[in-house]
Amino acid sequence: MGSVWSERRSAAPGSRPLDHRTPWQRDRARVLHSAAFRRLQSKTQILGIGQNDFYRTRLTHSLETAQIGTGLLNQLRLNADDTVRAFLPEDNLMEALCLAHDLGHPPFGHGGETALNYKMLAYGGFEGNGQTLRIVSKLEPYTEHHGMDLTRRTLLGLLKYPVLQPMLTAPTQLDNPLSLAPWKPAKAIFAADSAILDWILAPLSATDRQAFQQTQVLDDSPWQKSRYKSLDASIMELADDIAYGVHDLEDAIVLGNISFSQWQQFTAEPFAALSHEQQQALQAVGVKLFAKAHHLRKDAIGSLVNQLITSVSLYESLPRCEEPLIRFNACLTEAEQHILQTLKQLVYRCVIQQPTIQQSRFRSQNMLLKLFDAFASDPQRLLPLNTQQRWLDAADKTAKQRVICDYISGMTDDYAERMYSSLFGS
Repeated sequence: MGSVWSERRSAAPGSRPLDHRTPWQRDRARVLHSAAFRRLQSKTQILGIGQNDFYRTRLTHSLETAQIGTGLLNQLRLNADDTVRAFLPEDNLMEALCLAHDLGHPPFGHGGETALNYKMLAYGGFEGNGQTLRIVSKLEPYTEHHGMDLTRRTLLGLLKYPVLQPMLTAPTQLDNPLSLAPWKPAKAIFAADSAILDWILAPLSATDRQAFQQTQVLDDSPWQKSRYKSLDASIMELADDIAYGVHDLEDAIVLGNISFSQWQQFTAEPFAALSHEQQQALQAVGVKLFAKAHHLRKDAIGSLVNQLITSVSLYESLPRCEEPLIRFNACLTEAEQHILQTLKQLVYRCVIQQPTIQQSRFRSQNMLLKLFDAFASDPQRLLPLNTQQRWLDAADKTAKQRVICDYISGMTDDYAERMYSSLFGS
């Protein structure tokens, strides 16, 4: 690809004597060695940190996503001609994207994300992918002003939603609500980071950019959602979905949260839409998943991942666009996408929706609401000294509230628990 996509916002050369790494190798190293990446080891994936030492955290999930992402790339290269191979990302770039894709997730998973969004409705909202962009381009102290200062193509690949937040309506009530269900975040980049978004998309023609940033309004949500993402982001998102659908299913089975009868009950109808051969193969996989012999379960997990990865292909999501990085996207075949969605729904219905999980999420959400109230009520007394300085330097109340949000969203689950105990007692 052209050098414009390997540029960094600082325009600094960024190379050291005898450093012969590619820009994507350097991006991967910056993500891997960042404090934000290390914090993922103590952030919730599905089940709360500390409840068990077996299941995935955000860190192990990100590592598995990176492995799957390079597997998808290898499959795409295998079936591509020379023209297509020329614009497929390098393995190091894909690993950088997959390792970084969850950096912006706050403590306590999507429950924490909704709580922070509620507190930020009057100040631009909060959303995990938008926070990822802030971390890599502003907050992580690799450089003075540009965060990790990643290449333009890496930043483009991290944009799952390459549009700005719509105008948000602040809640009229003063008290924190018991239910946060109506306040799920809009999928978009924060307005405060519009200059970064403009820089990332600068190489696109006006026509390409207009097409790329189309939005749609979801039927079940008041918020808009971007319709398109880049090629690299589409591969990363597939890897994320496979890791979530298959590996989180493994956690649930091992810990006894999903039984064989539930597997049969919740997959029977969706799998009935598949071919007879596929149904038989999945039936055999199901038996192995719940076998007492652990090696049979691992074989079944590997079979599922292999089936999904080897079905990947490219299609033209925006056929009229000139730039191949936004013209093409990766997808699974219809049958394999159906299987993956079934697995994800199984985890959602049998694990995430369970009262014990939702009760834990309720408690965690309320902890973050109260932490935000505390820091916002007296920031010069309660915030850490370096965060106090950022708060003092912020230009207006919107920017000051964003500083508080950045601080809380960067907490690990453990740190948030300890901070809550320190401020409010056990």
